Amino acid sequence: MNRDDPGLASTATGAPSAAASFRDRALGIIAFTAVMALLYFGRDVLIPFTVALMMSLLIAPLVLRLRRIGLSQTAAVLVAVVGLALAIGVAAAVLGTQVLRMAESLPQYEKTLQQKLRNLDESTLGRLNALTSEASRLIESHPPAASAAGPNGSGGNPTSVAGPIPVELHQPRPGPLQIIARVLASVWAPLESMAIVLFVLVFVLLEREALRDRFIRLAGGTNIRLTTLALNDAGQRLSKFFVSQFAVNLGVGLAVALGLAGLGLPQAALWGALATLLRFVPYVGVWLAALLATVLAIAVIPGWSLAIGTVGLFILVELIAAQVVEPHLYGHMTGLSPLSVVVAAVFWSALWGPLGLVLSTPLTLCLLVIGRHIRALRFLELLLGDAQALSLPQRFYQRALSGNADDILVTARAFLKRQSFAAYCDLVLIPALHLGSLDFESGAITQDQRRKIRDVLVTVVSALSGEPRRLRRHRPSVLEDQNPGRILRQHREELTGRWQGPVQVPQGSVLLCLAMGSPGDTIAAELLVRALREQGLDARHVSIEELDAGSRPPEATADAVALAYLVSAYPNAERAHAEETIRRLRQQLPGVRIVTAFLPGMSVQSEFPPTPAGGADDGVTSFVQAVELCLERQHPQT
Repeated sequence: MNRDDPGLASTATGAPSAAASFRDRALGIIAFTAVMALLYFGRDVLIPFTVALMMSLLIAPLVLRLRRIGLSQTAAVLVAVVGLALAIGVAAAVLGTQVLRMAESLPQYEKTLQQKLRNLDESTLGRLNALTSEASRLIESHPPAASAAGPNGSGGNPTSVAGPIPVELHQPRPGPLQIIARVLASVWAPLESMAIVLFVLVFVLLEREALRDRFIRLAGGTNIRLTTLALNDAGQRLSKFFVSQFAVNLGVGLAVALGLAGLGLPQAALWGALATLLRFVPYVGVWLAALLATVLAIAVIPGWSLAIGTVGLFILVELIAAQVVEPHLYGHMTGLSPLSVVVAAVFWSALWGPLGLVLSTPLTLCLLVIGRHIRALRFLELLLGDAQALSLPQRFYQRALSGNADDILVTARAFLKRQSFAAYCDLVLIPALHLGSLDFESGAITQDQRRKIRDVLVTVVSALSGEPRRLRRHRPSVLEDQNPGRILRQHREELTGRWQGPVQVPQGSVLLCLAMGSPGDTIAAELLVRALREQGLDARHVSIEELDAGSRPPEATADAVALAYLVSAYPNAERAHAEETIRRLRQQLPGVRIVTAFLPGMSVQSEFPPTPAGGADDGVTSFVQAVELCLERQHPQT
């Protein structure tokens, strides 16, 4: 047996590799299951500790300010925690009083609510009941015949049998001690949880730096810098997010309370506090508070004006908070996508109940920061973050493969509101074309997919250039030219004529764009023409063969040409023949300035100034530079 057999070697090395991959996946599944089990069965311990950590981030700025005025660490922590506990107690007492008053007033609203429900039932189901009433009347007018015989078969009256005597059992009225015991039993669990949270909060704030050092030593002993950056990022994001969100929610609650008090809704402070608390629940919390307040508004007065005003107030306040205040206050500070926020709310509420729903956003934000700084967990940033998963060239290429020109146009028009068409070509079109070219050369895409990319490119560029719809909808057959650069040039020639403009023009006013030779170069040359024309320049797309004396019109002269661009979309074999092409150009256009526009394709543009290739007069590496070169030539002082 030959031990050097490559087949045996690959088999020998492949088996352990497959086994190691399977082992890693199994360990990952086991670890994930263990973490989920720990989160679920350990929630009684983890929830108070997590709430304490989140509250420490909320009051950490207050502790720092108390330290700056001269208090010690212990005194600052105790003052902050006691103040927080007093604020929570006062708020709970006020809300409890409001709830009791509302409970006392509910019997007064019962008649109004019943009347409105009766009116609503008559207006919606009344017609349906009218249609079925006739059938019900017929059934009731013909009841089934009763049997004339008694239970013993005789026609006499049966012997009456006495029915059962109902018996009711009543518990004795509870005494004062029993009432106090029941009240304490109902509030003991929340008080116990709050006491545990405050107790843990004190020690978290006192041992904050020590906990930080221990975590760095445990998680990042080999890379203290990376762990410190992750902790700083997480702490700053969470602290700013908590403080900003608490301020916005408190402002929303105050606005709702004042507005409802002005409208005349009872217990307005209760609904303002409820709006503040429920707004911590993503997306649906504030509307749940609006629903409850609207139900009370319906029951308060006979009319509907108070209910309509209540709904309008919630909508107005929420629109101002969500669309005006929050973007200016913390904008995209969290970096979470809306879908990840919704999924996280469902996930954490299933694990930890209502508190998990409130803590879902900060907990998910922690996962996002971990994924951003730890390479092995980078998938968390991709799944949870709001950053684009694909770059602009990749998105263009993917949509083009799918034939989705509409989505590309929406993104392109949004891009062109900020930058020029030349920049769009540099940053999106040319890199996307390079991606397609590489995949086609490797056989990753078929000829049919390449035609689909061609059609999408023609449609997008024609639409961005403002060409008529009859040209945008043109779909060449397989027998026609497959190059989108020539198709786009034909579109322009249908609008501007065979020579793409007048032949007799002022001296030095025409800019020529010539492709090096590859299909991508032809597309790039046509795109450069359109980028130059966007700036009001007389640019025209020609080939070297069209510059021969027999091919150009008799009225055309070489003096009309100011500059000739030799365009190459991305590195290819044609660039090796640049010197020969430039020599031929100088023979046909003597005295014309020749500029090489050799684009990098997918590569990052070099910071060094471009050097002319093959004896050209100048060189550029982007469409933006090519346009700026012409604009500087027209306005040298600018």
